[in-house]
Amino acid sequence: MANQPKIIVLDDDPTGSQTVHSCLLLMRWDVETLTLGLRDSAPIFFVLTNTRAMTPQRARETTREVCRNLKTALAQENISDFLIVSRSDSTLRGHYPIETDAIAEELGGFDGHFLTPAFFEGGRITRDSVHYLLVNGVETPVHETEFAQDSVFGYSHSYLPDYVEEKTQGSIRAGEVLRFTRSDIYNGCLETLLQMQGNQCGVVDGETQADLDKFAEDVLEAAQQGKRFLFRSAASWLTSLAQPGAQPVAAENMARYVRSDRPGAVLVGSHVRKTTTQLENLLPEPDVEGVEVDVSHLLEDTQQQRDELLQQTLERIQPIYQQNQTPVIYTSREELKFPDASTRLAFGEKVSQLLMDIVRGLPSDLAFLISKGGITSNDVLSKGLNLTSARLLGQILAGCSVVRTPQEHPQFPNLPVVLFPGNVGDERALATVHRRFRP
Repeated sequence: MANQPKIIVLDDDPTGSQTVHSCLLLMRWDVETLTLGLRDSAPIFFVLTNTRAMTPQRARETTREVCRNLKTALAQENISDFLIVSRSDSTLRGHYPIETDAIAEELGGFDGHFLTPAFFEGGRITRDSVHYLLVNGVETPVHETEFAQDSVFGYSHSYLPDYVEEKTQGSIRAGEVLRFTRSDIYNGCLETLLQMQGNQCGVVDGETQADLDKFAEDVLEAAQQGKRFLFRSAASWLTSLAQPGAQPVAAENMARYVRSDRPGAVLVGSHVRKTTTQLENLLPEPDVEGVEVDVSHLLEDTQQQRDELLQQTLERIQPIYQQNQTPVIYTSREELKFPDASTRLAFGEKVSQLLMDIVRGLPSDLAFLISKGGITSNDVLSKGLNLTSARLLGQILAGCSVVRTPQEHPQFPNLPVVLFPGNVGDERALATVHRRFRP
């Protein structure tokens, strides 16, 4: 394979690191913090922008700010050999093309950008440019799944060229999109890649990790020959680019990172159906107890209501923890209706602020923390734990990363934290992760 460029990932929630290990996740993007990532020995690092929780305008501004600071940091470190990935993996839900456009405007001169959404750990493949999700063992075109109905990021096409035309509102026509099918990949794509220019859009098949590995070989070779590419991807593509190898501690042995024999805590913010099923499978476990947070109280928008809800929740957690049980703190499962997407996002932010106050109120001798949901996990790292950076240890389950807080953290030093995406794992996955930390 060609020489390894630095891989810089702008992640719209913190779960894109779910297929790699031993690298840095950055929760800030000032020049000094970005320099930590550029100087780190790992071939890849992540900047957790949390843009999926933002309005389109804020997502654009945040992405541009990261890129401007990145340009300064790259110049200071004299690094010219790098690849940029816009990682978004909520089953095609996210601010595309807003984020890739912002990156192109700030870091410019890309010959092409690629959609590589296959995510094998999450049961998702791309065949003949159609993106599928495994639903109850059946390969289902993603536009037929619940994710396509998302009130903020919904879409109506699984055929990726049509998805691109839909999301770019026709500025890129389906017929202009370059398709890299599986047969193209194995016949070799280098010549096609070398001819790309003007930030042309390409969509990439992937049914196995080996497919993406093969495509990555040609991409890295083309980059060596001076081509500049940008990627909009899921996590599996990052494995092919970074080639991290086996993680230091196997998933089933992750209990060695637990800080003590005290209980941990589980925080569940995600609302997708899979999360609710996983929660229902965790709650009957013998050493856990549920603490429901009825977020409908936050609709009334009074400080007193919010403060009372916080106080009541913390008062319920304490005795559970003292009885050596793991408190499972979860938001009420009822799907609330909102007049528009921006109102929904604003309410989501309010819920997250409450959850982060709960995190800060957890016992300081907590053995571990499991955070369920992408946006929830991002806020746990950047706000609840107030981290600038964290070291990724590996995965405790396919698609579920474990990071550890720094030793000098004022409240939770060396705390292992699981970043568990909403739509990953089987119905027992949340119970399995808890059992691995607390056998």
